[in-house]
Amino acid sequence: MSLAEIVEKPLSTPRKPTVALALGAGGAKGLAHIGAIEEIEARGFQIISIAGTSMGALVGGVYAMGKLDIYRDWVATLAKMDVLKLVDWTFSGGGLIKGERIIGRMRELVGDVLIEELPLAYTAVATDIDREREVWLTRGPLFDAIRASIAIPTVFRPHVIGDRRLVDGALLNPLPVTPLIREPADYLIAVSLDGPPQLASPETAVDASEAGSPRARNRVGGFLGRLIPHGADKPREPGLLELLTQSMDLMQSNLSRLRMAAYEPDLLVQLPRNVSTPYEFYRAHELIELGRERTRQAMENWKPTGLSVNADREP
Repeated sequence: MSLAEIVEKPLSTPRKPTVALALGAGGAKGLAHIGAIEEIEARGFQIISIAGTSMGALVGGVYAMGKLDIYRDWVATLAKMDVLKLVDWTFSGGGLIKGERIIGRMRELVGDVLIEELPLAYTAVATDIDREREVWLTRGPLFDAIRASIAIPTVFRPHVIGDRRLVDGALLNPLPVTPLIREPADYLIAVSLDGPPQLASPETAVDASEAGSPRARNRVGGFLGRLIPHGADKPREPGLLELLTQSMDLMQSNLSRLRMAAYEPDLLVQLPRNVSTPYEFYRAHELIELGRERTRQAMENWKPTGLSVNADREP
């Protein structure tokens, strides 16, 4: 090869280390996944496969479509009343919320696609409530899979696919590492929203229009949690949905620990489980930045030694 040919030959681009990414359940807390994904990419990693439960399935699916920026910019504009307008109440069918309005809005926002046509491997985890088993959704319309995965029992109606009534995957697998253990990625990273609670919730900005109102209890989560009224002369007790949320958080935290004991990721990013209620989507900017910050901290303290065992498998 002549010197001219050597000079003209473009230098090969170094291969980015690849990541299989597990995104956990957590309602509005799942907006932190956006910041986590952006931080992982900013550090030079390529995400080649995603498994998500509940909100993790939604964020992961939108990312797999290549439209995470569209979703991020939209959700960051939501105010409390905007969140309430997305709620289609019902008192039949096994849930308080139909869930069709929010899925319809998502389809309008980013479109829909068959999972098998996505440019990276994607799994949404749901629970077959009748057969009492975990279901991995890897084919069919993306937002059908997402709708099934986010169906929190008693809050959202179950979603029927074929002959299966599907509900929130967090009932059996709140942090879906297991669908990824055979993926040919260099590293397996999991983002958990079920970390130990912090002693004090972070301060959040209050809109001028809300000045003078109680900051925490007037949030959408507090509104939904007080479906059952209480006497003003008695200490406040948890409402129906607030108690359900606390119970789900406790269950998911313990399930996640058990799963991690059996299938430990190369890197675990944890957010405190009390950083927000499941309904505080109007805190999007704050939660996205918290996900970015926690991921940055975890990756700065992470000292990977070579490639994980998954990298030994051929793509």
